[in-house]
Amino acid sequence: MSWHPQYRSSKFRHVFGKPASKENCYDSVPITRSVHDNHFCAVNPHFIAVVTECAGGGAFLVIPLNQTGKLDPHYPKVCGHRGNILDIKWNPFNDFEIASCSEDATIKLWDIPKQLLTRNLTAYRKELVGHARRVGLVEWHPTAANILFSSGYDYKVMIWNLDTKESVIMSPMRTISCHQDVILSMSFNTNGSLLATTCKDRKIRVVDPRLGTVLQEASYKGHRASKVLFLGNLKKLLSTGTSRWNNRQMALWDQDDLSVPLTEEDLDGSSGVLFPFYDPDTTMLYVVGKGDGNIRYYEVSADKPHLTYLTEFRSYNPQKGIGAMPKRGLDVSSCEIFRFYKLITTKSLIEPVSMIVPRRSESYQEDIYPPTAGTQPSLTAHEWLSGMNKEPILVSLRPGSQLLSPRPLPPQRPLSNAAAPASLLPVDPTPKLATEDSRRPSPLLEEKVPRWAVEHRLEEKKSWLTNGFDVFECPPPKTENELLQMFYRQQEEIRRLRELLTQREVEAKQLELEIKNLRMDSGQF
Repeated sequence: MSWHPQYRSSKFRHVFGKPASKENCYDSVPITRSVHDNHFCAVNPHFIAVVTECAGGGAFLVIPLNQTGKLDPHYPKVCGHRGNILDIKWNPFNDFEIASCSEDATIKLWDIPKQLLTRNLTAYRKELVGHARRVGLVEWHPTAANILFSSGYDYKVMIWNLDTKESVIMSPMRTISCHQDVILSMSFNTNGSLLATTCKDRKIRVVDPRLGTVLQEASYKGHRASKVLFLGNLKKLLSTGTSRWNNRQMALWDQDDLSVPLTEEDLDGSSGVLFPFYDPDTTMLYVVGKGDGNIRYYEVSADKPHLTYLTEFRSYNPQKGIGAMPKRGLDVSSCEIFRFYKLITTKSLIEPVSMIVPRRSESYQEDIYPPTAGTQPSLTAHEWLSGMNKEPILVSLRPGSQLLSPRPLPPQRPLSNAAAPASLLPVDPTPKLATEDSRRPSPLLEEKVPRWAVEHRLEEKKSWLTNGFDVFECPPPKTENELLQMFYRQQEEIRRLRELLTQREVEAKQLELEIKNLRMDSGQF
């Protein structure tokens, strides 16, 4: 037989979905009855926004994340569109700004106040007018500030520069007119230099968004794609759609060759659209079906087999739409690696579902929380439009950690010479680190060692002692009781050293990322 069992070692093999309790859900929410195939929900660490029903136009609700329970039937809405709202997206670099698009062929930008809304919000900050027909999708650029993409039923993708003072923008900066039908989904690669789209003609296109040229186009007849997603830095695309026998299907593609998919996988015979979500930090893929109650998840790898099925979260409550929390809003103390917000129209309920890695330790798990994209853009709108590309600026999810960003420059620890000019501080970290790590410091260098370094050395010396007992110069135990005490002390010392090692590794990674971001920033000039 050619079949061989495959055993994989994976830290995400036992990930499970945990739905929130009733008191931690959002009840009595009038969710939209629109049949458009969109998420209808957008989440950030402060708010959850959901498209709702509204007479005389379109509206959506903005609910503070901690305001769970039953919603007031007279809760204020964000309303101002003359037609139904089809999509909403939070600004990834500003948690208090959201974009909405509507059947009235306009896109509006809203500033959400930090305090609780007391009445309907009707004053928008900007209005974008350019599409000839209704606007179905909006997407923010992943690395450049104030760049917004929109696609409409006029078969066009428009690129808007929001870094202007006008409250009404009548024309976009770029217009992509290569599609022959309605655009169903849009997705960016990591640095935003490529845009992947699916169209109602069931073709996948990879487009250069600044030039508007089609770099790759899939004309494969065996897979009719409805949604597409870039898979981080793997240089691969994942699409969901239907097979030629109308089974729901996933397909994985090489972004440089869309002639034939790398792999295809049939799921079931249901008719609901499949929404894919990819986590580049854990390389996990989540597939959510509209009208289903289940969430399937896979692990993606660059080598064959590219997709490895893990398991699925099962529920009897079907979702009409779904929102995903950014990584910086997760609860790292409970080893939560992803969080969904299911829109359950049959119960007028929004149910959070947390994806959790089972771990016994309560300390921060560095291996499942690598540095992730933060809230600081790496490019301005002008820089991106002029042809520049940059990777996202990363942050650590460790509680209390600082942003790993070059703008503003990371704060320098104070030197003993307080009169040193501030402009010279960014040049000093490398020599100072070499001084701290030197095993034979000279008296001249010791004078310049800051207080935190001296305290760090004293802490390392104290680490040789456990409860005042030197574990390296102890006499051998003579009785069983002394042996047990020695054993417990060594176990405690091993645990403490592991935590110290983890802390040092995090500091080293932070320094590496700071150096990388500084080099990227200096290369710009």
